[in-house]
Amino acid sequence: VQLQASGGGLVQPGGSLRLSCAASGRISSFTYVSWYRQAPGKERAWVATIYTNGDTKYEDSVKGRSAISRDNAKNTVYLQLTSLQPEDTAVYYCKAWTHRLTVWGQGTQVTVSS
Repeated sequence: VQLQASGGGLVQPGGSLRLSCAASGRISSFTYVSWYRQAPGKERAWVATIYTNGDTKYEDSVKGRSAISRDNAKNTVYLQLTSLQPEDTAVYYCKAWTHRLTVWGQGTQVTVSS
C-alpha cells in the first residue's frame, strides 16, 4: 500500500485548506491514520489521528480548528485546516498504521503567508 498526500499550497492567514491522503489499497484496513507536520528546522510532530472506529484525536494547537475524516469508498483520509496561521507552515505527512505495517506518504507543503 502507498499513500499519496495532496492539497497543500499557499494560503493567507485565516484561510483554510483540505489535505488529502489517498491510499492505493483499502485504507479501512489500517488501525489508524494520522497526520504529522514538520516545520522548517523542527522535528516532525503529530497533528491528528482517526481510528478504524471513527474516533479522532487532535494535537492541542489544532484542536477546534481542524477536522480529520475518512472516506472508505475513496480510500482517502482528509485533514481540514481552518483559521490557518503562519506557525502552521510545514510539510504535512500522513501515516497509516497496523501492528504489521507502517506506511508514510510523501508530504505536501502548506505555507501560510500574506
